[in-house]
Amino acid sequence: MTTQFIGKPDFTISTQTVSESCPSNIALIKYWGKYADQIPANPSISYTLNHCKTNTSMEFIAGETFSVQTFLAGNEEVKFAEKIEKYFRNIEQYLPWILQGKYIIRTENTFPHSSGIASSASGFGAIAKCLMKLDDTFTGKISEDESLRKASFLARLGSGSACRSLYNGLIVWGETEEVEGSSDLFAVPYPDTEIHEVFKNFNDWVLLIHEGQKSVSSTVGHGLMKTNPYAERRFQEARENFVPMKEILKTGDMDRFIKLVEHEALTLHAMMMMSEPAFILMKTGTLEVINKIWDFRRETGLPLFFTLDAGANVHLLFPGDDPEDQIRVFIETELLRHTQKNGVVKDVMRF
Repeated sequence: MTTQFIGKPDFTISTQTVSESCPSNIALIKYWGKYADQIPANPSISYTLNHCKTNTSMEFIAGETFSVQTFLAGNEEVKFAEKIEKYFRNIEQYLPWILQGKYIIRTENTFPHSSGIASSASGFGAIAKCLMKLDDTFTGKISEDESLRKASFLARLGSGSACRSLYNGLIVWGETEEVEGSSDLFAVPYPDTEIHEVFKNFNDWVLLIHEGQKSVSSTVGHGLMKTNPYAERRFQEARENFVPMKEILKTGDMDRFIKLVEHEALTLHAMMMMSEPAFILMKTGTLEVINKIWDFRRETGLPLFFTLDAGANVHLLFPGDDPEDQIRVFIETELLRHTQKNGVVKDVMRF
């Protein structure tokens, strides 16, 4: 499948400043392993967060020598600017005006750095949305749906999971027969009519078990899947997991949802342990929290469960309605002690 986005640039305005915001997301069926041009080795599905966002302003000065200057929370980041310059060069075929000026990009996250919340997803999502605003000015407006799809397409080329952050709710990236219109090139919303109401209002509290830099980056981790002896079976399992996930989402089967989401999280980390060289991103606190969650669920029957990103921090998932606050009390009294400095980021997935 070939997708082309082209337009004739018109620089009638020399300077434009645009601003955009984009949330992060957390995958339920995980994406881990990719091919050239950010093509995923398997489809994934994620929840888009509501509060953890990246806010970005982009000043474009047309006609100046192409360069990028970036500021994160007010501090100039030269290495990030180099990364964005490379990214802009890579997407010139889709935005033919993009190298014909200078950029000053100011970005700030509403969540802590190294918190287990994907800042690359929200960051590249926000940049892609800013680029689409400029593209509308220089090449003419397109429909809102087409603009979002193009932003998702562009975001993917910066950070794979970023393409899922352009939409609210449950989002699918990667071609699968289970979701009509799904694609490896951009993300699509999961059909709202196929989602039980119980899955439309969820909490995601992220326990900050480890706030430092990861020992192995996600980029390196994805690369190690190329030689992982279990990679092909993992990719196939992820594809197969869309079959029960589709039924679960429609029927509201919380028990099966919990089992599948936790299995996916642990499988992600199992792949890391079976890489060559092997690496472990979970910490002692991660395992202690997981075991306490399992004990709590056995004792109470309440739907508190977890997922993990590529790091040590634990995403605690539970339905938005907790009338007796038993889950919240348990988190605050039993689980926060395993974090650094009682660190927790509270977000929701509500749509």
